[in-house]
Amino acid sequence: MEIFDQFRGLIGIAALVLLAWAVSENRAQRPSWGWIAGALALQAVLAVLIVRVPLVWDAVTLANEAVSAIERATLDGSSYMFGYLGGAPLPFELKEGTQAPVVIAFQILPLVIVFSALAALLWHWGVLRWLVNGLSFLLRRTLKVSGVVGLSGGANMFLGVVESPLVVRAYFAKMSRADLFQVMVLAMATISGAILILYATTLSQTVPDAVGHMISASLISLPAALLMAKLMVPGEETAGEDGAEPVRNEPGLRYESSIDAIVKGTMDGMQLFLAVIAVIIVVFALVSLADQVLALLPLVDGEPLSLKRVFGWIFAPVMWLIGVPWSEAQAAGGLLGTKAILNEYVAYLELAALPQDTFGPRSLLIVTYALCGVANLASVGLLVSTIGTLCPERRAEVAGLGMRSWLAGNMATAMTGAWIGLITWA
Repeated sequence: MEIFDQFRGLIGIAALVLLAWAVSENRAQRPSWGWIAGALALQAVLAVLIVRVPLVWDAVTLANEAVSAIERATLDGSSYMFGYLGGAPLPFELKEGTQAPVVIAFQILPLVIVFSALAALLWHWGVLRWLVNGLSFLLRRTLKVSGVVGLSGGANMFLGVVESPLVVRAYFAKMSRADLFQVMVLAMATISGAILILYATTLSQTVPDAVGHMISASLISLPAALLMAKLMVPGEETAGEDGAEPVRNEPGLRYESSIDAIVKGTMDGMQLFLAVIAVIIVVFALVSLADQVLALLPLVDGEPLSLKRVFGWIFAPVMWLIGVPWSEAQAAGGLLGTKAILNEYVAYLELAALPQDTFGPRSLLIVTYALCGVANLASVGLLVSTIGTLCPERRAEVAGLGMRSWLAGNMATAMTGAWIGLITWA
């Protein structure tokens, strides 16, 4: 039974592949079995290489030191601006047994602004563009995707769901439907650099080496997203785009100088900062309203119904299939439902607030990886509106693919969680 529990994720992976094929627009036009096997093998190789090879993992986790430095620098700025609310020493003594309060809006979320400015500066200097082109090259050579999809995959590691389409905006009008869907799913199944830092900081006390795991999750989810996308919307690749042309400074990613990059990056980060605050307030309010309505219904097992309990019942089988023990599956399912329906950051906040014994070490990693993507209902609206604005003639087509990309993105991150469970022993 213990061996079955360890390798149950293989059943989950097979179920996800079959589900993607079952809801395909054209089941007869699926990718070749060789390509499917290659995509699955690439996910397994990336998982083992990044997480289980000490030399590679040590290199990835160096990012934890960089993030710690950025976090300390951000606290210097936020404490100057907001005083003890932003992390400065308290002007009063705490009661015995209490801890200093952590104000998310003033101590954690300012990381988004600082990292956004740094990312704009690194883009202007060419560092991020070089990384995007390098990752694009690897995707084209390993999975034989078109150049435009490769560029999109590379960009999604560093840019958000609104910014990453700018990199390939010149191709939206002429790319194939299959490639368009792959671009959308890649955006849904990954997280950008600024959000990565935010989420990792939130989980720093819950998940050791959280930054390294976030980077690993987005990398493993790239081939998983492409597999889900090709199964659900198969078709020809965009003709004539072999990826020879490197990413350029498209409008919206163009800066006149280093100072201009810092200023514009800061302004973009400020918009994201305010958006995150607004989303969290609204989501928590909506959850509270839903819980109040559900509490009017009869008790179940002696307890009132809540949105988290309902999500747990619905998504528990999914988490069990990808490797979480059934005794922990309902809690994991509640987090997955929160991520998919509401917001992944809210799910990570809930994960960080859970008692330490809620999940074992292996289940904790599976859940962390399965939540690591922006596939929620709000992101569908953002992605559809962004691409629809960049290419108005395909707005209706993009809108029609919106919920499919949401499903594919969630299935891709669930598959990534399954792979992590397979290579992590309880």
